[in-house]
Amino acid sequence: MSGIKILLEKCVGCGLCVKVCPVNALTLDKNKAVIDYEKCTLCGCCVESCKFEAIKMLRKIITKDDISSYKGVWVFAEQRDGDISSVVFELLSKARELANDLDTYVGAVLLGNSITDRAQGLIHRGADKVFVVDSENLKHYIAENYTKVIVSLVDKYKPEIILAGATTTGRSLVSRIAVNLYAGLTADCTALDIDREKKILIQTRPAFGGNIMAQIISPNFRPQMATVRHKVMPESDVNISRVGEIIKEDFNENDSDVRIKFLDFIKETIATVNLSEANIIVSGGRGLQDSKNFKLVEDLAEVLGAAVGSSRACVDSGWIPYSHQVGQTGRTVCPKIYIACGISGQIQHLVGMQSSKIIIAINKDPDAPIFKAANFGIVGDLFKIIPLLIQKFKEKPKSLAV
Repeated sequence: MSGIKILLEKCVGCGLCVKVCPVNALTLDKNKAVIDYEKCTLCGCCVESCKFEAIKMLRKIITKDDISSYKGVWVFAEQRDGDISSVVFELLSKARELANDLDTYVGAVLLGNSITDRAQGLIHRGADKVFVVDSENLKHYIAENYTKVIVSLVDKYKPEIILAGATTTGRSLVSRIAVNLYAGLTADCTALDIDREKKILIQTRPAFGGNIMAQIISPNFRPQMATVRHKVMPESDVNISRVGEIIKEDFNENDSDVRIKFLDFIKETIATVNLSEANIIVSGGRGLQDSKNFKLVEDLAEVLGAAVGSSRACVDSGWIPYSHQVGQTGRTVCPKIYIACGISGQIQHLVGMQSSKIIIAINKDPDAPIFKAANFGIVGDLFKIIPLLIQKFKEKPKSLAV
């Protein structure tokens, strides 16, 4: 649906809306306005110009006065079994910077069951206010229930910015919130800043296959919403002397979606080290030639106490699960050491690992793009090089201690 409707019984064919439309999405046909939905950008100019109230916006329009009433930078405090995700601490760090530029507060939204005692930890990490909804109904993450609760909180407290991690949970939740609030949403951001003159959020993310960095704004709707990739921002420090306000809200039984029932959560057991949290990552690419050869990467990772990563080509070929994929459409990682084995280094992969402290590349092609990003490069046959590395690290297992 376009979000705009012409009320034909009220339209007199005056043509004012046609004149003001900045994208030429309106025309007159038989003295009635007609919208080209493919061109319409929902700017609302036609609604304001119509003296006969013949054009209806099917989404909420926020006036400048309304926008000024929105205050606060909120972070969705994602947790599982009471453990706060580390991406939340990264977002709190950035939220503090944004809030300082806007002269407002940092809020954290914490939903779950028996999680109120975690609120103080969020204050120690930078939150000024923690909005807590503690209920048995929120014990397990169900997107529809969480969405209704947060939408209610937004309607009551009116934050101007909402941030969430670009995790499986964050992506599924925040998109639903944005639709319910008629708000804009930028996914997978790698940078966030404030336009100090206009006091709006500038959201930066890769576009066109990672070939450009797009800056996106949402000047006319609130809250401004973004999901942010893990490991692209530093975590906030712990300050146990910080004080803040814990605001408890009750769960509304009407917010429970009775159509959905939580059955079970099955954890993937193939990975022995969390990719996002790993200090060392060993990744394999198309140069491994076959799924069975991933054992080389796994063996090297095991001797180093590292996590196993992968390029998209290996995931698409079914060699390794998607949860190991590093890159634009996978995980963004920032380990101390990243070892790329048989990975050419296309921009889509580099986007996900280029902020690693040390990058070591192994590739038989001396012109492979990965060498431009690498701190150290080994040109040669990975089937010979990796076994030698495994042997050496077994002899000196602390060689890459980090």
